[in-house]
Amino acid sequence: MKKIGFFDSGLGGLSVLRHAPTRINDAQFFYVADSAYAPYGEKPESLVLERSLQLADFFLKKEVDALVIACNTATAVAAEEVRSRLSIPVVAMEPAIKPGILHSQTQKIVVLATKATLKSERYKNLKDLHDWDGKIEECICHEWVTAVESGNLSFEESCKMVKKQLDKVKIKDADTYILGCTHFPFLEKEIKQILNKGIRIIDPSLAVIEQLMRILRIESDNNLSDVSNIEFYTSGSTSEVEKRTFQLLNWQIKAKPLD
Repeated sequence: MKKIGFFDSGLGGLSVLRHAPTRINDAQFFYVADSAYAPYGEKPESLVLERSLQLADFFLKKEVDALVIACNTATAVAAEEVRSRLSIPVVAMEPAIKPGILHSQTQKIVVLATKATLKSERYKNLKDLHDWDGKIEECICHEWVTAVESGNLSFEESCKMVKKQLDKVKIKDADTYILGCTHFPFLEKEIKQILNKGIRIIDPSLAVIEQLMRILRIESDNNLSDVSNIEFYTSGSTSEVEKRTFQLLNWQIKAKPLD
């Protein structure tokens, strides 16, 4: 049985984890919501790196076969350092610029992400790697992360919050929007409500699981849905994580405090 770890600053990484039980058979999953330090997007890079390395050590003690950094900010700041310290495969997030380039007909793309992700060298290098004649505009949506974590907004209030940020986008004929934060798939309904029909929204979370399966040579099984093989940990309130996980995914879980 494979043992696979996932971590995020909070609950955003659940947008990645949700695909694992429906595709991977005979595996034990571990998820850490580092809620006491959420969100990472506005924290100093030194703190994000420190927490990422500490969580990597936690998963090593669990003897996992692979680790998924289910957080764009942690990926941008700490992925290379984590990889250098671990002998197991480390799968990380990155804004899906390449798929965006391939799908954009207007050659205009908008990347929705946190400030930490967008200012990182990793993101800049990713843009440089895909030398492209089109336009890419970045939109910082830090408030969205907090909204997903808290779950205090109604759908109408969430739509207003999303619209406030999307109205700041200067490229009005962009046809592709990239979700550059794992929290944002939980706002996809609101984003679609605000954007014009026909605009493509790219969520890379499933692609991350598919990459994990390729690395571990796991064949897909689309008939699974059991979440009893997932251990949840959090550095924050266990009751809040349990409540919010049920609201987001309809999963009834028992969260454990992170030592």
